[in-house]
Amino acid sequence: MSKKNKNRINVVYSTDPNFSYEEELDEKETIENNHQELKVFIDRKQRKGKSVTIISGFIGTSDDLNELAKTLKSKCGVGGSCKEGEIIIQGELKDKVFDLLISLGYSKTKKIGG
Repeated sequence: MSKKNKNRINVVYSTDPNFSYEEELDEKETIENNHQELKVFIDRKQRKGKSVTIISGFIGTSDDLNELAKTLKSKCGVGGSCKEGEIIIQGELKDKVFDLLISLGYSKTKKIGG
């Protein structure tokens, strides 16, 4: 399969000579920081007992999500990743991540869990 066709979803083969594929755009525009309702919580499930801090609820483009993740990872001095609209930060850093998000202007951020 050629590289330009890899992003096509749910199209395997069409015998129609006039078929044209319409791409779907799932990404939404990034809303302002003070309107984002982010949730910060700790998770240990399916991670071999290791704790991670998860930030969910971000509404916006994947580039903006990656930028926020990069900022948080560098400020905390740890690794992490972005998967399925969530930012995963290694370690139990819920309080530090919460404070960083508040300082970055995400005023509607909430801590979930104890």
